[in-house]
Amino acid sequence: MTWTQAAFGRITLGLTALGFVILLALGVGLVWLVQETRSYANAVVATQQIRVSNAEVMASLQDAVTGQRGYLLTRDPAYLAPYHSAQAQLPQELERLAAQVAADGGLIEAQPQLRAAVEAKLAELEQGIALIEAGDIQAAIALVRGGRGKLLMDQVRAQIDGVEQRTSARQQQRSATLERSGQLLLSGALLGLLVIALVSFGTLRAARSYTRDLEAAQAALQHANAGLEQRVATRTGSLMAANEEIQRFAYIVSHDLRAPLVNVMGFTQELETAIVAVRGLMERAEAEAPALVTQEVRDAVGEDIPEAIGFIRSSTNRMDRLIGAILALSREGRRRLTAEPVAVQALLEGLSNSLHHQLDAAGAELRLQAPFPTLRTDRLALEQILGNLLDNAVKYLDPARPGRILVRARREAGLHAVDVVDNGRGIAQRDHSRVFELFRRSGPQDKPGEGIGLAHVRALARRMGGDIRLASRLGEGSVFTLLLPDVLPAPDTDTANTLEDQPA
Repeated sequence: MTWTQAAFGRITLGLTALGFVILLALGVGLVWLVQETRSYANAVVATQQIRVSNAEVMASLQDAVTGQRGYLLTRDPAYLAPYHSAQAQLPQELERLAAQVAADGGLIEAQPQLRAAVEAKLAELEQGIALIEAGDIQAAIALVRGGRGKLLMDQVRAQIDGVEQRTSARQQQRSATLERSGQLLLSGALLGLLVIALVSFGTLRAARSYTRDLEAAQAALQHANAGLEQRVATRTGSLMAANEEIQRFAYIVSHDLRAPLVNVMGFTQELETAIVAVRGLMERAEAEAPALVTQEVRDAVGEDIPEAIGFIRSSTNRMDRLIGAILALSREGRRRLTAEPVAVQALLEGLSNSLHHQLDAAGAELRLQAPFPTLRTDRLALEQILGNLLDNAVKYLDPARPGRILVRARREAGLHAVDVVDNGRGIAQRDHSRVFELFRRSGPQDKPGEGIGLAHVRALARRMGGDIRLASRLGEGSVFTLLLPDVLPAPDTDTANTLEDQPA
């Protein structure tokens, strides 16, 4: 198949749109699962509250029975204290239990029956106490032995057991629903990732085929126009167009994939947070009601879902780093450096002002030690280099001591040397070279970054005719030295012409 720019653009846009739709669907599913998890957590809390209220009602009634029996045996009014306390508390406890059952979505028709059974039991106890107070001990004993009190107590227990069973049944149903929801979302996520992988594979195949077509066209053009000056110029123009297409393709693919990738990373974090909450609830349910938690739930919450999240996160992190590097290198590779007078002191003062809030937050001081030269160089490139060095100096200060950052300039071997000195946490000797490599970082990875900043700085410095080096001791601080010539070197003619025609 022979590719055209329009066909390639339509296919790339279609594949990107498909990936975005899949990621959006995954995001909606994650939000839905979070809401389901919250509902399940509230239901677990409500179930426990109903159980506590059931226990309180039963305990109060048993206290009343114990007090009445003690009074019957001893005739000591002090034994009636639990009875009177239970008599006062039971109405409130029954009201609270009824409200909790109603809030949990249970049927409240059984509550009047429970209340009637409790009131009947209290009346039976009160009757026995009245007989004792009247001095008719034998009648009171006969009342107890008659079995009516036990029958009433059994009715109360039956009513409370009914509330407990209905509450447990609702909780089991909610647990099963949440498990099905989690399994459904996990299956959807895996399917979505599979489709995204296929989309990425298709995009790469299309890009490879498109690049092969471009390379074939370039080779044919070179062969056809060999030895002819006019046709050499035509060939050069075609090569420039082909290179522009490659650069544009790299930008389109990396830029358009970044937005959905950020969504995946954000929703993955939401899912991790939700799983932590679900795991806590599962552990609590296991401790309080082991029968509610099945092995399938344990496997899903403890192993399956965290493993899937780990695969998603590792893949998205790697893709994000690759996309960032491609974008940075693509942009800088297309931009032509332009020489203009640049006052280094004024540029540093502007950067210092932009870091004012970060310096205040870190309790650090940034000092510019004049004088600084004026160079004929690319302003934007120099600002990017110094901005990156200053930002790193602030970011990696040692919180154990007040931060001090010094910037100074001097001459060294015919070049201008700008030193950025800090008393931060420093860099180990073995990492002095690797910090300038793509995706390589030093020390604890507790600060945000993709590991391309210093690699980008070194590439820019060398394009400007200079270099950058590092001197550092772990735990003491670092000195980054930027070396630049007085005047930006003129680029090669072919390179300049090619870069001049590239899109910015």
